[in-house]
Amino acid sequence: MTARRPVPRLLLGAFALAALGDLLSVLADLGPGHAVCKPLLMPLLAAYAATRRAPRPLIAALLFGWGGDTLLLFGAEPAFLAGMGSFAAGHVCYLVLFRRYGDTRWYAPAGGSPRARGAVLVAGYALALVGTVTLLWPDLPADMRGPVAGYSLLLTAMAYGATALGPAAAAGGALFLVSDTLIATGVAAWPQPPRPDFAIMLTYLAAQYLLTTGVLRAAHRRTGNGTAVSSADSTTTTPSATTSPRAGA
Repeated sequence: MTARRPVPRLLLGAFALAALGDLLSVLADLGPGHAVCKPLLMPLLAAYAATRRAPRPLIAALLFGWGGDTLLLFGAEPAFLAGMGSFAAGHVCYLVLFRRYGDTRWYAPAGGSPRARGAVLVAGYALALVGTVTLLWPDLPADMRGPVAGYSLLLTAMAYGATALGPAAAAGGALFLVSDTLIATGVAAWPQPPRPDFAIMLTYLAAQYLLTTGVLRAAHRRTGNGTAVSSADSTTTTPSATTSPRAGA
């Protein structure tokens, strides 16, 4: 088992370097650098997860993320919609994982009620979904309203479901929601903060890393697998990120 450790660490390091390169390319407006680094990100993270004996739906979720990342490099609306569909498929994979390995007891303190805490989380995410879609709706192109609303529902379900895997996955789900909400405000032509492409990719890559870590920990706890993520592999330093829609251009 010890002999295997350098391989996942090297792959995780390669993911971090690719993420940093992508992020710096976005900040410097280096399109070629972004076009090279971005398609490497999710395959590297998926390869890392595979060396940690990840469940197959996790590998699939990350590869669907790769499909979305690649499609969003193209500016055309059909590519954007196809990319959204690829990410949606990834969210379905995550939901399968949350149902398989989830345990809501982690967010209930001694004597507390997981059901009560769960009700608060449901209400919070439902409010975020309804509020976001309601505010964005009038400013979205007519042909994008249905897809954005449907995707937002699935995304919010994924973000809520991630709370069942513990703090890391919960943070990852919330960051994924933030990242895609930033994309949606761009589609609606809302005023954007400085460097929204950077913020979108940073939150997205942190989200995928945290979700991956959360799923691996939950899966290894459930199976008692000796390859559980070690403290060295699960440092809180998350790799960086880069461009918009999900750093598309």
